[in-house]
Amino acid sequence: MIREVVQVGDPVLRKACEPVTRFDAKLCALLDDMKETVRAHEGAGLAAPQVGVPIRAVVVDVEEGFFEFINPKFVWQKGEQTGAEGCLSVVGKAGTVTRPSKVKILFQDRRGDKYSLVARDFFARAICHELDHLDGILYTDKAVNVHSVEGE
Repeated sequence: MIREVVQVGDPVLRKACEPVTRFDAKLCALLDDMKETVRAHEGAGLAAPQVGVPIRAVVVDVEEGFFEFINPKFVWQKGEQTGAEGCLSVVGKAGTVTRPSKVKILFQDRRGDKYSLVARDFFARAICHELDHLDGILYTDKAVNVHSVEGE
C-alpha cells in the first residue's frame, strides 16, 4: 500500500524515534508499504516517521539495491562529500549538504537479525539523510542554498 508522505511542519518529523522492539507482521507490513511508497515517489529513501510512524526504521533504494535498516547506528563516518539533496517530506525544495563519503552502520533486518554494512558515495549520503530523520533532523537543517525546484 502506498502511504501518504508526511510534510514539513508535521511534529512527527521533529521527534526522536523509538527503537523497534517487536519484529512482527505489523513491522513487515510497514516496511513493505515504505518500499512501495518510496518507489511510487521515485525517492532514494524513506524513514518511518515520514509515513507518520515514529520508530527507528528506514528503507533505502539506490543503485546498490533496496535495503531495510532497523535500529541503525553509525559505527564510523569518513571523508566528505557535498551535493544536492531533496526530500519527499520537503516537496519543491532542494539544497546543498555536506555529508561523509563513507559510513559503516550496524542494523537489524525485519526478523531482528543483526548486520553491518559499509556504504560509499551516494549510498552513504542516502543512509545519512534517512538516519537523520530518526533523530528529527531534516536535510534543510544542514543545507546551504535551499531553493525552490521548478516543476514540483
